[in-house]
Amino acid sequence: MTKYRSDPPQLQGGLFLTDGGIETTLIFHEGLDLPYFAAFHILRDDSGRAALRRYYARYIEIARREDAGFILESPTWRASSDWGRKLGYSEEELARANRDSIALMRELRDEFETGLTPIVISGCVGPRGDGYDPGQVMRPEEAAAYHGSQIRTFGEAGVDMVTAITMTNANEAIGVTRAAREAGVPVAVSFTLETDGRLPTGQDLKEAIEEVDEATSGGPIYYMINCAHPTHFAAVLIVLDAWVERVRGVRANASRRSHQELDGAPDLDDGDPVELGRQYGDLLKRHPQINVLGGCCGTDHRHVEQIGMACKLVA
Repeated sequence: MTKYRSDPPQLQGGLFLTDGGIETTLIFHEGLDLPYFAAFHILRDDSGRAALRRYYARYIEIARREDAGFILESPTWRASSDWGRKLGYSEEELARANRDSIALMRELRDEFETGLTPIVISGCVGPRGDGYDPGQVMRPEEAAAYHGSQIRTFGEAGVDMVTAITMTNANEAIGVTRAAREAGVPVAVSFTLETDGRLPTGQDLKEAIEEVDEATSGGPIYYMINCAHPTHFAAVLIVLDAWVERVRGVRANASRRSHQELDGAPDLDDGDPVELGRQYGDLLKRHPQINVLGGCCGTDHRHVEQIGMACKLVA
């Protein structure tokens, strides 16, 4: 049963942490094989399920130490039909994998939630294509149809919300938002940004947020920025326009490298966790509405721990 769908607690303020770069952590630190970066794929066996439990528990404990809330983002970024088909899943098997992912999230909430650390379960929706490259941009109607099945499954499984992570274009974000609204589930939209602070399509963040809001009557409960280093987008948020207030979450990369450089790199650039924490703290000083904080490519529990400590001082 859903717990926070009608009243997401992060909208009331307070610090909320989430996890880091799940795929890069599982691959580079845990030595696991994730074809197509599909973290949900390891739920097929007990050892994979145990690895995911350990992964999430470590982050939740950080949130509990900081008396912060936690957004428990399911490992389903690649669990949509095109990617599932590449992995050999039937539609029924893919729906079961999405339900199993949410069941694990509910188990973790039952085990770890406290009065000071509310845990919001979010069904993670990834892009139909690559998270770095918009590729062939769908019409909003196509995007709603494509993502609708996964979002309906999440809704039936009892998520509190869905989060569309690494959205590369406004059309897909509009489609996801419409599908979530049809399913009766709150949705947050997180845009991938390049080193110039723009979406991979070249559209600036202001235009993307305003386009999605106009097309969906302000449908997303908030927006996030992900898959870019804070130095890539800090200048974008300097203005005091109303659209900036819609940005309430950040999941930054550990690395200053461009997406092209990250794609071609044989190593993991995990940056400087302490420096990243300070940069998040500086960001919150300028934008106190931003209260959902985690990491993306190259980040792990060390980065989120530093983010939590730095941001607790200014939240």
